[in-house]
Amino acid sequence: MQSIKVIVKFCAIVALVFTACKDGKKDHKTLENTTEEMAYATFGDKISEKDAFTKDQMLAKFENMNVGDTIDVKFTSEIKEVCSKKGCWMKLPLNEETETMVRFKDYGFFMPLDSQGKQVIVEGKAFVKITPVEELQHYAQDAGKSKEEIAKITKPKKEFAFEAKGVLLGKK
Repeated sequence: MQSIKVIVKFCAIVALVFTACKDGKKDHKTLENTTEEMAYATFGDKISEKDAFTKDQMLAKFENMNVGDTIDVKFTSEIKEVCSKKGCWMKLPLNEETETMVRFKDYGFFMPLDSQGKQVIVEGKAFVKITPVEELQHYAQDAGKSKEEIAKITKPKKEFAFEAKGVLLGKK
C-alpha cells in the first residue's frame, strides 16, 4: 500500500514536470517569434527601440531648429542611401523632399554597404548646419554620382544633420 502511494506521487510529479516544461517551451517559442519580428543588428552604442520618434515627428523638430541648434533625440526611418565606399554615412528621408545626413560619432562605426532600404532607429544629436560646396561634392563622389552631377553642386546648403552614437538596423 505504501509503495502504491509512492508510485502515484511519483507519477503526479513527473506529469507536472512534463506539463510545466511543455508550457514553458510554448511560451518561449511565442516570445522568440515576437523578438524575431523586431530583430535588429546593433552598430555603435547599444540603444533600444523604445520612445523613438517617427520621421514626421523628427522633421517637425528639425523645422523648429536654427543653424547651430542641437538636440539629443532618437527616431526611425529607412535608409535612402549609404556611402558606397565604406558605409561611413547614410541619408534618411524625413518626407518626400527632405532628408537628414547621418554620420557616426567619432567615425567609430560604419553601416553595411547593402543596407539601403532597410529600417533603422538612430540615436544621437540632431543639428542644423550649412554644408560647404566642397563637402557636398565629396559626398556626391562617395555616392557614386557622375562628374556632371558633382559639377552642378555650386552653392552651400542648409542641412538637417545627425551624429549617431548608436544605430539599430532592421534585419528584415
